Amino acid sequence: MNFRRLTLIALLAAALPVAAQEWPNKPLRIVVPYPPGGSSDIIARAISGPLGDALKQTVIVENKPGANGNTGTDFVAKANDGHTLLLCDVGALAITASVYAKLPFDPSKDLRGVAMLAYSPHLLVVHPSVPANNLQELVALSKKTPLNFAVTAIGSAPHLAGVAVEKATGAQWQYIPYKGGSQAIGDTVAGQTQVLMNGMLATLPHVQSGKLKVLGVSKSTRVPLLAQVPTIAEQGVKGFESGTWQGLLVPAGMPAAQVTRLNAELTRIIRSPEVRERLVSQGAEVYTMSPTEFGSFFERERKSWAKVVAQGGVKID
Repeated sequence: MNFRRLTLIALLAAALPVAAQEWPNKPLRIVVPYPPGGSSDIIARAISGPLGDALKQTVIVENKPGANGNTGTDFVAKANDGHTLLLCDVGALAITASVYAKLPFDPSKDLRGVAMLAYSPHLLVVHPSVPANNLQELVALSKKTPLNFAVTAIGSAPHLAGVAVEKATGAQWQYIPYKGGSQAIGDTVAGQTQVLMNGMLATLPHVQSGKLKVLGVSKSTRVPLLAQVPTIAEQGVKGFESGTWQGLLVPAGMPAAQVTRLNAELTRIIRSPEVRERLVSQGAEVYTMSPTEFGSFFERERKSWAKVVAQGGVKID
């Protein structure tokens, strides 16, 4: 009896590492909390195939827009299946707690950063019919008649970047909120709104096609793909810099071993020549971090944007 018991215990002990290695044992979902076509969606679809190959499981990209990104984020924060991931604008997520009086989740406690993937500066663009060719002319025009400024969502990073420019220059914007970057871009291309600030990854194709006119880049230095376009800092807003950071997060309870494995695979994928070149050609920079570095970055972003939110008086009940 004792021999049989010991044998059974030994077999179970030997099986435990194998079971742990079986993750993932079903398809994974990458939830993008915005409509299709935005920067996060573009990156999610760029990495889903290679990630599926690496993990030997199907990886599905699922868009869950709503409540300025909070619907999809809350869904992932409460997921406990070990196979639901979140890919979003990390800056926007860091802003959320400062903008909303109440949230169904706590981004600092309920989510865990796995890997940073990419960064793209914001582009300040206008509909081609707007008679302005630089920031100064745009500001002067807005002071005569306030201009409709499309924002991906109230309290989003592009919205607060617009607020910062407005405060620094005296511009007069009339903010028009949307449910995501693709819708904000679409209405600006159609001329329903006149001004837009949005991530370069999703906006550059419309600049290159002539459907939008770019007046400034929100980076400390000019970007090679738009070398002729001055930065917003060059045009009088000293030190101005903002952008869209895409990263992958998981529910806080996901085991460390799975987080480590995901980070390693995603870092390899995003640095691979085919994915890197695809993103760089659209204006994004590959930007990787360890989970610990991600956590520190998120806290810095949260504190930094909290100051901008307070200065702009942006609040949602």
